[in-house]
Amino acid sequence: MNTVPSDNSASAELPAAPDELKRVLEAVLLSAREPLSLPDLRKVFNDEVTADVLRRLLEELRSEWQGRPLELLPVASGWRFRTRAEYMPYLERLHPDKPPRYSRAVLETLAIIAYRQPVTRGDIEDIRGVTVATQVVRVLEERGWVDVVGHRDTPGRPALLATTKKFLDDLGLRSLAELPTLELINPTLDLSDAQPQAPSAG
Repeated sequence: MNTVPSDNSASAELPAAPDELKRVLEAVLLSAREPLSLPDLRKVFNDEVTADVLRRLLEELRSEWQGRPLELLPVASGWRFRTRAEYMPYLERLHPDKPPRYSRAVLETLAIIAYRQPVTRGDIEDIRGVTVATQVVRVLEERGWVDVVGHRDTPGRPALLATTKKFLDDLGLRSLAELPTLELINPTLDLSDAQPQAPSAG
């Protein structure tokens, strides 16, 4: 009598013990290229594990990884493992290609958008006192850090720029409220009245 091979992926049973659930989460997050949200992680368990249980397990897992070369971080888009900063110089020896260096104009524009968003190019020009080149904004858009989130209801309907979730993810932040004070980024940029606003969709 012929038997039909079972589909292990479809018939895999949900681990019962919390420690087993954490090991599954660990394996999934270590293999992920991008942050994984709670809905993403619930799919791993066929939505049979609640978001509250996942949050507790993730916090336990985060605690277990303290003091190790990798750290588990909650960021804007979900959860991700990241190499701790003190080990990055060693990794860079294996990958000597330098990351892109951004001009002062690009970094100042990014800071203005992050701390005053949503803003138009005109707003940025008023603060910086110089014209904002199209290429400057394009660099930030291509990096995935800035996006158009709407248009101001004024003549010409200028585009409103705001930072994205990827911007927060790349900085290891959950929200704009976790941004450092502007003085630590650019002491010369006059944004004394700037307060980080709620994160924009994106």
